[in-house]
Amino acid sequence: MPFSFQKLAIPEVLLITPDLAGDARGFFMEIYKRSAFAAAGIEDAFVQENHSSSERGVLRGLHFQREPFAQGKLIRVIKGEIFDVAVDVRPESPTRGKWIGVSLSADNRQMMYLPRWCAHGFCVLSDTAEVIYMTTAEYAPEHESGIMWNEPRLAITWPIPSPTVSARDKAWPPFS
Repeated sequence: MPFSFQKLAIPEVLLITPDLAGDARGFFMEIYKRSAFAAAGIEDAFVQENHSSSERGVLRGLHFQREPFAQGKLIRVIKGEIFDVAVDVRPESPTRGKWIGVSLSADNRQMMYLPRWCAHGFCVLSDTAEVIYMTTAEYAPEHESGIMWNEPRLAITWPIPSPTVSARDKAWPPFS
């Protein structure tokens, strides 16, 4: 199989490691293969791809979209390193309010899959980072929502003590 899929503390959130074929010329790896992802339980179809670039210490999040435009995401880093966070926001979930944080980097080439009921955020650990992520629904600004990045009830251990956060991300409400 061209990928290994690791369940994390929130079992539906997966850390994905692609197989790498490399030699003196460089490398080749598959990023997404519908049949392999379906065999691992990811039946989603991805419909939009986004690319962001940020400097060291930038924190983006915690974002999600409400139904009917909730987005599952497949996140990867093509330059630099980030600390990537998923938060379970499902009302009746036994893991509601739990979070997972992993290091994604161009060097480790790992990806994280977040189901549509996760809030997502990341902070940049390298001088710059470029993040590419595919989504299962198109961006719908009228359905956008978020949670304050430093919500005390979530107690996310961000590795950057004083991140650079946008005014919009500072204005998200607390987790309720």
